[in-house]
Amino acid sequence: MIGFKNLHHEEEPLLLGNVWNVQSAKVYENLGYKALATSSSAVAMSLGYEDGEQMSFEEYFYIIKRIKESVSIPLSVDLEGGYGSSPQIIASHIINLLEIGVVGINLEDSYINDGERQLLDRDVYFEKLSNILSMLKERRNEIFINVRIDPFLLRMENALEETLLRVTLFEKLAIDGVFIPGMTQEADIKTVINATSLPVNVMAMPDLPDFETLKRAGVKRITSGGFSNKHIYHELEKISDTIINNKSFSALFI
Repeated sequence: MIGFKNLHHEEEPLLLGNVWNVQSAKVYENLGYKALATSSSAVAMSLGYEDGEQMSFEEYFYIIKRIKESVSIPLSVDLEGGYGSSPQIIASHIINLLEIGVVGINLEDSYINDGERQLLDRDVYFEKLSNILSMLKERRNEIFINVRIDPFLLRMENALEETLLRVTLFEKLAIDGVFIPGMTQEADIKTVINATSLPVNVMAMPDLPDFETLKRAGVKRITSGGFSNKHIYHELEKISDTIINNKSFSALFI
């Protein structure tokens, strides 16, 4: 099996299956996906929480462990801001994930405060990330560190400029990849890709180009975030409404 890091340097972009439980993970594995990644928002919603580290790391870890024990393909974890108030706690979480066989994580440069997502100062985040990575010590090379950079997600006016500054700065820490959700314009995608040697990850959005266009632009990783989960439960709502209105389960078997 090709190593997880090497999957980010193939000719074809790595399409990750974003999962929230064992059942969803098995669907993607059976379809032949090469790797999986948890969607923290989807896991949180499945447990009755809002997104933004409202669930505890222990609750999340239980779900991650069940998924990892149930599939044979590589699993990466969306760790949001790290589920910890200090670099020491975050590094310990990463080591716990390594111990159960997780091969990658996402760490994001924004946080939710009073229900509103805000961007961390880039220098503050650089120091935080630097401390986390140094605390991993000899285990650093065992984990793919994908840094999520959020100016586009937050719809900042200077999103491209701020993203480029952050990519250039964080690249100095020898991270493994950058994830830029909300970036959908082909010109912006090409500009970021041309500015870094790191594999670039984009996320499903209504106006995201098709996979062939993303491949030509140089994108190396494509994810759906929590949108597959939302779509499935929207369909559940629709079929349940049909059952109520028709006073019959027949629509389940069409």
